[in-house]
Amino acid sequence: MEEKEWLAQKYEETKSRPLSEVNQRSLLWEMVRSQTLDNFLGKKFGTLKRYGAEGAEAMMAFFQEAFSSAASGGVSDVIIGMPHRGRLNLLIGMLHFSPTALFHKIRGNAEFYEGAPSVGDVLSHISVSVTLEMGEEKAPLHVNLLPNPSHLEAVNPVVMGKARARLLSLGLGEYWSGGESDEDGGGKVLPVQVHGDASFSGQGVVMETLGMASLPHYGVGGTLHLVVNNQLGFTAPPDHGRSSHHCTDVVKMIGAPVLHVNGDHPEEVVRATAVAMDYWMKFRKDVVVDLVCFRRWGHNEMDNPSLTQPTMYNVIDKRPSVPDLYSMELESQGVAEEGEGKKIANSYSEQLNARLKEVDSHTPSNETLRDRWEGLEFASSNITVWDTGLPEDVLKYVGAKSVSLPDDFFKVSRRLERSHIAERLTSLETGVGINWATAEALAIGTLLYQGFNVRLSGQDVGRGTFSHRHSMMVCQESNSAYIPLNNISPEQTAFLEVANSSLSEEAVLGFEYGFSLESPRSLVLWEAQFGDFFNGAQIMIDTFVSSGEAKWLLQSGLVLLLPHGLDGMGPEHSSCRMERFLQLTDSQEAGPDGDRVNMHVVHPTTPAQFFHLLRKQIVQNFRKPLIVASPKIILRLPEATSSLQEMGPGTSFSPVLGDETVDPKQVSRVVFCCGKHYYPLAAHRRELGREDNIAIVRLEQLCPFPSGAIHSHLARFPSAREFVWSQEEPENMGGWQFVEPRFRKQLGVQLRFVGRRAYPCPATGVPKIHQQEAKQLLTDTFAKSI
Repeated sequence: MEEKEWLAQKYEETKSRPLSEVNQRSLLWEMVRSQTLDNFLGKKFGTLKRYGAEGAEAMMAFFQEAFSSAASGGVSDVIIGMPHRGRLNLLIGMLHFSPTALFHKIRGNAEFYEGAPSVGDVLSHISVSVTLEMGEEKAPLHVNLLPNPSHLEAVNPVVMGKARARLLSLGLGEYWSGGESDEDGGGKVLPVQVHGDASFSGQGVVMETLGMASLPHYGVGGTLHLVVNNQLGFTAPPDHGRSSHHCTDVVKMIGAPVLHVNGDHPEEVVRATAVAMDYWMKFRKDVVVDLVCFRRWGHNEMDNPSLTQPTMYNVIDKRPSVPDLYSMELESQGVAEEGEGKKIANSYSEQLNARLKEVDSHTPSNETLRDRWEGLEFASSNITVWDTGLPEDVLKYVGAKSVSLPDDFFKVSRRLERSHIAERLTSLETGVGINWATAEALAIGTLLYQGFNVRLSGQDVGRGTFSHRHSMMVCQESNSAYIPLNNISPEQTAFLEVANSSLSEEAVLGFEYGFSLESPRSLVLWEAQFGDFFNGAQIMIDTFVSSGEAKWLLQSGLVLLLPHGLDGMGPEHSSCRMERFLQLTDSQEAGPDGDRVNMHVVHPTTPAQFFHLLRKQIVQNFRKPLIVASPKIILRLPEATSSLQEMGPGTSFSPVLGDETVDPKQVSRVVFCCGKHYYPLAAHRRELGREDNIAIVRLEQLCPFPSGAIHSHLARFPSAREFVWSQEEPENMGGWQFVEPRFRKQLGVQLRFVGRRAYPCPATGVPKIHQQEAKQLLTDTFAKSI
């Protein structure tokens, strides 16, 4: 009720407030320049799909007022997610992107410097980061327009994640403390999301992103939304594109106010935006401006909209443009001189022509990895070994702190006291029997101890899907939460943020990706409840995680933890579909691979290996997404434990784990595998008494493909004549189709395949069939040559 009353009063105050002549002329200038750019591009590059702002030029009034209000209100950063429409107009206009660089790109040239590790992207996805000087005081306002893939609305959660990380980098809010409530960040960072009308009501990620608006650990102090309402989605009219009355009705789910405004009246857009900004500054909540406008052309300038909307475009074709209407209005008021709009257009056209002539001499800048990325590099063509071990006393200290509780009044579950706390302390004291959860706590805790923040996000991550982690403990009497790793020492400067997420994959993963872009020296992890649940976020993986660096030179160190393993849980809880990630890598079959591949894909089998992987993400001097096929059963498997010695000084992650239990000279068969499948293979070999002549070698890292390490291990077995790839996954899944050509082409090794037959889904849902298949895998692996 307070918000409603405030809005009503603010509307009455604002609706009749006149704009100063200076602001009117500035608004005219921006809109005419926007129109002139569209006309110039249409004339000089007749077949260009520019997705211009024609019909929606009043969006420049929105941005002008939003930037002005933000700067005067103390905002330091604006982070924008925006689709194609009007993007070039904003870039070249208010965001000062070089017209010469734009024309250079239009002419078919790359947007990045020669030799850059990039394939580039299309014109309408270009981004910019610029500091504007606002008002007479020249107040600095940093504006970052994020790159935008063509998947509608996908950039929305990326904006939020980057905004939250920016708030943290500014030192605002106790976001890292692990508490259940967020500060509003002091209004220093303004996230702006621009939408189309049809996509805003049609794309599910919109709802998922809105759903995070007020959640602990995902809040950004509200987002300013602009809907560019063309009243048309490609060729679909509103009654075919949504079931609601307004395209903005989806925001009713969070009670956000919507200001509908006529795009033919730019000054009304200014007033609506002023109200929206005042609301955002007072309440720190989401607010929407619905700009009701039209689209001069079709979905792009090459499209003929009259084929499907003939009556609408009969009206549009006959009407004057929005900038022309406003120019006439200001002339009639005596604010603008007669023909002033044409003078602005002619002057700007001359400037654009001059910049067009500079294209042949234009050289793209090689300024990358600046500010928070300074000191980091692009990855090399070699597979680098990084020392990630630590002294034993440090490990023991941090490990003990990971289960240390505040006082006697904090009553932890007795089950946790016996199984989790006591077992961890015992393993730390003896230095052996370190399980998966303890190794993870040691990796995270030591990074915190060294001053690196860590963010762990996903569904039920505080406890862990399999009740193994317990990084956040809950008092059994007060229900209060406590994160021991945030209390390692009184001088602690880095913290663990445990973000139990909503039941969303796409928006939450997009959020974490955005966070990783802004915070390269934080370890950012997203864990799927089960490995295959990542497919709800496939758009984020395809368009951002796997390809962001190649398209935009934006590195990300995001870690995906995807529980994987065929253990009888059926089709949907068995596989992280490792083959999909491997297919998305740019690893070369003929090799060799290096660190520079777009994603690193690993399947570790020991806690020590996992410890080193997590630490390596921060220790290495570049950032790459890390895809971890993480365990389920071996979380508690006695054989799958490590010692503190394996994490000590001078130790590191090993892409390949050899077999030290056999006499290398006697080995006639080498079985390669990865993941938990190693443990039943090793057990079955013992049962058969075949430890004399069969070696089992584990590929802990699949990409980059460790051909050099594999070659070194093969050299240990001079008598080996048979080489087997054994996996629990079906033949058309898992690592087989990735490793087979690389073994053959890079190592000259012909592998025999052992695994389940090709399946249309990852696993059977019938327990007896699963058991029969598992038994057959072991039999076939150790059978005589076929």
